[in-house]
Amino acid sequence: MKQLIETIVKPLVDYPEEVRVDTDENDSRIVYKLSVHPEDTGKVIGKQGRVAKAVRSIVYSAAGGYHKKKTYLDIVD
Repeated sequence: MKQLIETIVKPLVDYPEEVRVDTDENDSRIVYKLSVHPEDTGKVIGKQGRVAKAVRSIVYSAAGGYHKKKTYLDIVD
């Protein structure tokens, strides 16, 4: 799943080498924490959050059949 997120996000940003996805997992959920260069945060979020919503939608649909846990994608500063 981390590779999927990186594959989607890297073409969108100016600093693809600084795209990092960390995982925080417990019994009931998995949280993927996406961090990018500070100048790229706006590009990943998009106008009115449209890009972030689209990325989350892809990740959630891909993880739905793969994990039996709730899946979340957080964009961190």
